Amino acid sequence: MSRGFVKEEDQEEAPIIPPRAALPEGATNYVTPEGLELLQKEKEELEEERISIKIKDEAESRRAKAVVDGKLKLLNDRIASARVLDPQTQAKDEVRFGAKVKFKHTESGQVQEFRIVGVDEADVNEKKIAFIAPIAKAVTGKKKGETVAFKLGQETRNLEILEISY
Repeated sequence: MSRGFVKEEDQEEAPIIPPRAALPEGATNYVTPEGLELLQKEKEELEEERISIKIKDEAESRRAKAVVDGKLKLLNDRIASARVLDPQTQAKDEVRFGAKVKFKHTESGQVQEFRIVGVDEADVNEKKIAFIAPIAKAVTGKKKGETVAFKLGQETRNLEILEISY
């Protein structure tokens, strides 16, 4: 049918689906066992949300379901690509995926701690950073007592690894 015979108000705009956390092209989607559980829980919640959509306006209902469907597609892609790495199987004497790392800024003496996790698990407020983050890359493979030169913009900070735990 010619587009000339379609009413203007019948044209629906495609909903905007927010992207998931960025994973560089070609990077393996590592997740902890807890991270995979969180992804599966998120999927269940989205499926329940879709079922519970009860909007009388048909166009609004379709749009709301399309948003949830889009989120589910992105989530299912992420789950399908997930490669679970159990932190308990990592070398205990060096920083690897899943490690909790305590380090000191040698210049300021400030002590910080974070855990290296998958991109979907990362949450700065919970002291969890993605394995693709520059600081995570800088400390990966290092051992307790080693100092790492970490470049932050124009500044280089020296970080001493104090503790590694899993």
